[in-house]
Amino acid sequence: MSNTTINQRVEMLRAYMQRNGLSAFIVPTTDPHMSEYTPARWQTRAWLTGFDGSAGTTVVTAGDAALWTDSRYFIAAASALDGTPFELMKQGTAGTPSIGQWLGGVLGKGSTVGVDGTVITGAFRNELETELSPLGISVDTSHDPFDEIYPDRPALPTGKIEIQPIEYAGETCESKMERILALAAERHCKSVVVSALDDIAWTLNLRGSDVECNPVFVSYLLLSRERKILFIDETKITAAVANHLAEAGVETMPYGAFFESFGKACVPPVLLSDKANCALQGVAAGIGCVVAPSLPEKMKAVKNAAEIDGFRRAMERDGVAVVTFMSRIRKLVAEGRLTEMGVDREMTALRAAQPLFRGLSFATIAAYGAHAAIVHYEADEKSDIPLESRGMILIDSGAQYLDGTTDITRTVALGPVTDEEKRAYTLTLKGHIMLSQCVFPDKASGTQIDCCARYHMWQNLMNYGHGTGHGVGSYLNVHEGPHQIRMNYMPEPLRAGMTVTDEPGIYCEGKYGVRIENTLLIVPAGESQFGSFLKFEPLTLCPIDTAPIDWSLITPDELAWLNDYHAEVRRRLSPLIDNKEVLAWLADNTAPLDAAGRHC
Repeated sequence: MSNTTINQRVEMLRAYMQRNGLSAFIVPTTDPHMSEYTPARWQTRAWLTGFDGSAGTTVVTAGDAALWTDSRYFIAAASALDGTPFELMKQGTAGTPSIGQWLGGVLGKGSTVGVDGTVITGAFRNELETELSPLGISVDTSHDPFDEIYPDRPALPTGKIEIQPIEYAGETCESKMERILALAAERHCKSVVVSALDDIAWTLNLRGSDVECNPVFVSYLLLSRERKILFIDETKITAAVANHLAEAGVETMPYGAFFESFGKACVPPVLLSDKANCALQGVAAGIGCVVAPSLPEKMKAVKNAAEIDGFRRAMERDGVAVVTFMSRIRKLVAEGRLTEMGVDREMTALRAAQPLFRGLSFATIAAYGAHAAIVHYEADEKSDIPLESRGMILIDSGAQYLDGTTDITRTVALGPVTDEEKRAYTLTLKGHIMLSQCVFPDKASGTQIDCCARYHMWQNLMNYGHGTGHGVGSYLNVHEGPHQIRMNYMPEPLRAGMTVTDEPGIYCEGKYGVRIENTLLIVPAGESQFGSFLKFEPLTLCPIDTAPIDWSLITPDELAWLNDYHAEVRRRLSPLIDNKEVLAWLADNTAPLDAAGRHC
């Protein structure tokens, strides 16, 4: 996209602002359901700025424009915004103002800031008003300029919905809805509005295709003892899905009728998620509501026996695909037959050949050399480069299977690596192992154990800006809350049955990037006079490359963990692989090692 086009779009927005008495307009990345990844219709920030990362908020005034994003995208955003009217604001860094602070500095008393209330939370509006009201600046949430200024704005998606079989869901939707209503009653609420798309899909045991890589569908769900209503484009509902809903006592109404209908249909007080959009919270406040963390989000984070079994089986099949590729990568590189985009194509084809494959769980990150320092790098025709038999490649990838979702990162040495690269790789591995080995009290938070992944880096004055771990859905979104493992305060307790990733990394701009990631299952560790304790079981099954390890930094305990993990990978995957060359590679790359990294 040319900078001229971006400039034109900014001027179109400014003209809209002038016509409607707005001094500034805020464009976030979300949709009315606060989704991390959004249907094309709501990708307005990307359309306006040219930056297509999954996180970022843009603000435009009559004379200024800026975009706020986090450390995952500092490099990518700087490149995308170069030559455009937008200044990059690096969230979380010293000296970077909040959006409210920035607006307070460029706008005068009596100004009005516009934002679409359907794509922000009530908390965002409240924070904004807290900062701006003392300055005499008001906030107007009634505008969606993109219906007017965005030619050919995409319509709502129309993909069909499918039923998630009970053998993989592990619980009927009737049971889930009953549990939700029972928990709502404990909060003295008689109705629940479920607005997050993955929460709706999980509750109803349905899956869709409205968001790339996330098997969800655009809708709202209203639950009460009296009525259960799914607000959705009814053309998306097949006969089988209609019967599934009818058997569960769920009726349907048009998606577009939600705001005018739900107040009449619900029995107050109604329970809303604290992540529900601002417009919804405003309407619900008029009929009586309680705003609290989403009940379905908390419920689905703890996997049942069928979902856990599905994860294990999906990880085995995914492991076969990834190991098959890893067994070939150095040969393909030596032959000059592989680029970054080629990595994606090869791995996708191998995954697609596996039973129950439904698609990728996110866009593959195949980042060679300096590209790996860009945390969420995605190769395209312009940036794609051939791989060489030197340095390292970072591959972060995953797939959707009918019985589970996978997410794995491996950094692989393609040939000689520098001492600096070895040190970074080894410190990352030590952090990965330390977190994987962690035993912690039941209901401890992810923030309390995050330091395990960072300890060895901190001792060497190194760190990374992204979180260490996120939940993973059961054939749902690859990023799933409410729990996380990260530096900043995340109070949600960790509980047995949750999935979470372990993905520390080190990134050196212009040189290299390292990340090692397994998806883990939280399981009981035992009980004592001090209470119940939990630990992690690695779900991901793929060897960790030992070529870039600085063995002088590895302790006997870490070596034992690595050998034990590799033994489990070999035990689980070997019976599923019939290719002799792949089997030989797997045996060689999971063989026990001594303290010097030699086969023993």
